Amino acid sequence: MKIQAYISNRLSFGKPQKKTTFANQTSLFLDMNTPQTYKRTLVTAALLYANGPVHIGHLAGCYLPADIFVRYKRLCQADILFVSGSDEHGVPITIRAEKEGLTPQQVVDKYHTLIEQSFQGIGISFDIYSRTSKPIHYQTSSDFFLKLHKKNEFLVVESEQFFDQKAQRFLADRYIVGTCPKCGNPNAYGDQCEKCGTTLSPDELINPCSKLSDTPPIRKKTLHWYLPLDRHQKEWLQAWVLSKESSWKNNVFGQCKSWLEQGLNPRAVTRDLDWGVPLPLNIPEAKGKVLYVWFDAPIGYISATKELCELKGLDWKTYWQSPDTQLIHFIGKDNIVFHCLIFPAMLKAHGDYILPDNVPANEFMNLEGDKISTSRNWAVWLHEYLADFPNQQDTLRYVLCANMPENKDNDFTWKDFQAKNNNELVANLGNFINRAIVLTQQNFEAKVPPCYELQAIDNQLIESIKRFPAQIAQAIENYRFREALASVMELSSIGNKYLQDNAPWKLAKENTLESKQRMATVLHLALQLAANLSILLEPFLPFSSQKIREMLQLTPRLWAEAGRIDLLPPQQTIQNLGLLFEKIEDKAIEKQIQKLQNIKKQIKIAQHQPQPAKPEIQYEDFQKMDIRIATILHAEKVKGSKKILKLEVDTGIDKRTIASGIGEYFSPEEIIGKQVCVLVNLAPRKIMGIHSQGMLLMATNYDGSLAFIHPSKPLVNGGTVS
Repeated sequence: MKIQAYISNRLSFGKPQKKTTFANQTSLFLDMNTPQTYKRTLVTAALLYANGPVHIGHLAGCYLPADIFVRYKRLCQADILFVSGSDEHGVPITIRAEKEGLTPQQVVDKYHTLIEQSFQGIGISFDIYSRTSKPIHYQTSSDFFLKLHKKNEFLVVESEQFFDQKAQRFLADRYIVGTCPKCGNPNAYGDQCEKCGTTLSPDELINPCSKLSDTPPIRKKTLHWYLPLDRHQKEWLQAWVLSKESSWKNNVFGQCKSWLEQGLNPRAVTRDLDWGVPLPLNIPEAKGKVLYVWFDAPIGYISATKELCELKGLDWKTYWQSPDTQLIHFIGKDNIVFHCLIFPAMLKAHGDYILPDNVPANEFMNLEGDKISTSRNWAVWLHEYLADFPNQQDTLRYVLCANMPENKDNDFTWKDFQAKNNNELVANLGNFINRAIVLTQQNFEAKVPPCYELQAIDNQLIESIKRFPAQIAQAIENYRFREALASVMELSSIGNKYLQDNAPWKLAKENTLESKQRMATVLHLALQLAANLSILLEPFLPFSSQKIREMLQLTPRLWAEAGRIDLLPPQQTIQNLGLLFEKIEDKAIEKQIQKLQNIKKQIKIAQHQPQPAKPEIQYEDFQKMDIRIATILHAEKVKGSKKILKLEVDTGIDKRTIASGIGEYFSPEEIIGKQVCVLVNLAPRKIMGIHSQGMLLMATNYDGSLAFIHPSKPLVNGGTVS
């Protein structure tokens, strides 16, 4: 085999000595920006690592916006497929397997099921949620690699990689830990410091160490296959990305442009691992190698589409290889580079595939002011939410959409969650629907009343009903989901104001023909608005939309029907199915906050670094200390000090006074009668005017709090500790 020489600092993404300029690119990309008419749409949502459950960051960053978009498109009768699945290869899987004492296959089986059930529970409406451990994915990935291999699209490079001599394994970046050069975190990974968020390489770590054996790794030569991203950048990739400036979100385009300015380097597509898609080459050099997870994972979109189309009797190539198909990737910002630069380079190198039309990536959703982290357990897990808040799926969907981090990071707090539910869903949307239903039930025998003569205020409401669907649709089409949801809620507010201004409850008391007809008109239009809201809410709050339809006895409608005021015929029976939304009480929120506080406590414990050992002493030095079991007879606070307690203790050999700095953690009353360990041959000293004779032995916890060192069963005072 011919090995191509390649010299690079990192053989991945790195900073070249000279930045790339965009001075003469205009002529290369202007023609690429021509508007395209599409016959069908393929939507992908990032393959989720099957090494843990789904959390709210996943939802807000990727899956909820994708679901909103797809549900809307289905209401528009678009030819659209929505595919995703579990990413079941890579180092995070093997790390989780070792942590839980399972095989990688057992790990992915466990979490794939949990993830799929969680997505179903919150209403993410995939056409298929597949997995990369299926034979169809192994075959698709292998075929894809071989096509590129036959076209000589790879560089084959021998390079030095970190190797654990004790474990006899090459080390992936996540198996290398060390001190972060940016913030000094001693537990930084070889690919990222989770404390400061800096992207790293193992070379940058201070004192790198293998997670497998806790020994420093060595460098060892190995052979790998690389995708030459630098060549693709020069030939077409840069011009293609620049053509997307007006159509891609600013945060997406900005990140891509920044990487291009730094310059792309070849990136390895193989890895020395025993978990993944085996390198499909029948040569000795391929033994023990798998396709790098970043390479095989996006191919999972293709294999999932194949699987789905086989079930539906469709041609999968139509969705991946036809130029009149619109390909859209929904992802979080940590996947922008892979979906906007690397995967397009793979598709282009293959030659048969279309490139993505858009990649509307979101930024990160933080939790209570801190970055969500699966490894630190700092998250609101979806399956736990669904258990703690049954039948309140749409409350979470609403809050995450209203706070969606579309252009910058945003924050989820439980107090805001409660406020948005109580003040917006309950007080606005739920209140409007409930009043319209109940007033109709009370005054018109639960039947839609007829519409009589319209007044100016009625025409204003009708105008709003007709205007808002197009406004909401435009926002969704342009991936502005927060704006779209706000418009739906604005229309609901208009409905509330309409009821308030017309006060049908007052008209009911007048009991005249004119007031009866006026009340009928008001409630007729209010119910027509409620029917419109059932359509407009479906992409965002599908469970609530369905409940409104059930209340109104309304069959599912299309988006094109929104804006009509004849969705409900007069005399159609409606039914009261209870409140659309329930208030969330303080008790439920405090429970969630306490759960997070307990997690934060566990994080601090896990991150705590014990003080290094003191200089070595001889046994004779230890023998000089006389430590005795003693009982505290009396304790009192010392005036002028928050820390010092004056103690009287019985050491068995005498009764003596000790001044101890434990007052911040213990009250005098709770320690009287407690047996403790006392260093009795410590030279006396004066503390706060007290002649202190000895010292209590205490242990210090991770947070600085103290605990007594005491015998596990009662002993006679004066017993020695040795």
